[in-house]
Amino acid sequence: MADLAEVVDLGRYPIDRPGSQAYARMMEDLQSELETDGCAVLPGFAHSDGIARLAAEAESVASQGHKSFSRTNAYFSKDDPSLPETHPVRQFYDRSNAFIPADNFGADGPLRAVYEYPGFMPFIREALGEPEGRFFRYDDPLADVIVNMVEEGQGFPWHFDTNNYTVTLAIQNGEAGGEFEYAPMLRTSTDENYDGVARVLAGGSPLVHKLVLQPGDLQIFRGRYSLHRVAPVEGPRRRYVGIFSFAETEGMCGGVERTRQLYGRVLPRHYEREGLRADALRD
Repeated sequence: MADLAEVVDLGRYPIDRPGSQAYARMMEDLQSELETDGCAVLPGFAHSDGIARLAAEAESVASQGHKSFSRTNAYFSKDDPSLPETHPVRQFYDRSNAFIPADNFGADGPLRAVYEYPGFMPFIREALGEPEGRFFRYDDPLADVIVNMVEEGQGFPWHFDTNNYTVTLAIQNGEAGGEFEYAPMLRTSTDENYDGVARVLAGGSPLVHKLVLQPGDLQIFRGRYSLHRVAPVEGPRRRYVGIFSFAETEGMCGGVERTRQLYGRVLPRHYEREGLRADALRD
């Protein structure tokens, strides 16, 4: 396992020193941001050497990324002809990018050095204000630690995440584009808020926020409840973003349909855990 200090700026973000005053100040700021709109950013979480290590790791396995070009709705579900044509479930958009699956990132690499550091999950859990018994690593062998790879002209349309909490680490930006846009806390565990989703999909909603993340920035995001997208990337340089996933249900795994779309393959565990959720939301 790589040393955390080889990746993270622990002087600025002392996740290795819980109980210290610096940790408490950092946590107070994070919790305030997350309470406000379900999103918090830690600029420069990874230092320059760490960014270089992460970029080299992503580049070394880029050929393993599953590239897919499809039309998908915000829920990664199939069309439902029983609903009106204007319903959000029936609104499909072009999706074109790639995910490098989790089984390409070993324990000796910098990405897993962050995700599997013993203090990382408690740090994220405390920031989100979640109790210990309702916060777990995403139990998906293809999706717990991944890299999203976006090439020129590609992007990711509006969608909700399957896992409750997504933590992303910007590794490399394209030459332009790739902005992260989101509508914070648009739905709840009991209300899909299809009307609100429809307004965002139609464009011009005042609820939408825009972020331009820089390499090394860590983002904590409630992606299951906040509709979000990545604008198309411009220029030949790839955009790499590491994704660490957590869930509120122990053993939660990606759905079969969604996993097949994103990774091009499905494992027995995905069938075994299908439907294991803490809510009844669409995926």
